[in-house]
Amino acid sequence: MKLLALDTAMEACSVALLTGETLLTRYEEPGRGHAELILPMVDAVLREGALGLRDLDGLAVGRGPGAFTGVRIAISVAQGLAFGAGLKIVPVSDLAALAQRGAREAGTVLACSDARMGEVYWAEFGVDADGLVKASTPERLSGPEEVRVSANGRWTAVGRGWAAYPQLKARLNDPADRPAAVHDSFLPRAEEIVRLAVRDWHQGGAVAPEEALPVYLRDRVTHNLSQKT
Repeated sequence: MKLLALDTAMEACSVALLTGETLLTRYEEPGRGHAELILPMVDAVLREGALGLRDLDGLAVGRGPGAFTGVRIAISVAQGLAFGAGLKIVPVSDLAALAQRGAREAGTVLACSDARMGEVYWAEFGVDADGLVKASTPERLSGPEEVRVSANGRWTAVGRGWAAYPQLKARLNDPADRPAAVHDSFLPRAEEIVRLAVRDWHQGGAVAPEEALPVYLRDRVTHNLSQKT
């Protein structure tokens, strides 16, 4: 299978091209300027893989939650590429992609990203027999004091939300609720998105470009946008 994935939802900008068992990637943390970086990254992995867009089976994209502008860039670029090449898109949760980075360490992963404005995006994930994460809870936007893990055994904490808020760090010091591992510098990456997208593709998760929609979670942002349009 040949899938191209891209992500700009948070501070990182990344692309991954999966062809069979071969994975080609590009990853940068520019902070800003995702719109200028993403297409050159796409071109670079396609050239390295000696493929054109029309050679692909489909695209995958990090659909959020994340920064409003970043999520919008990723979705719009993926839609443009897919429309032009006649491809379908697999939208993948950025929290799932983040959790996938910690999937090898424990059977439960609590992904928590800094949502700014004193809030975090978070969700709990289990790990299936193939080593891929699957959501155990809905994705949420809340204050950090509301973050909970239901696991009774080993679990892993991933995401920069853990580094950003003292309320979460206090939990890491509690022996009764301490994770097996903490990766508080992790961001979502396209290489995890593309692997999750393969599973979702086989489960019917590919959609037409116009049906690949962003997920923001922050209702007041989307409400303000709707008022302006």
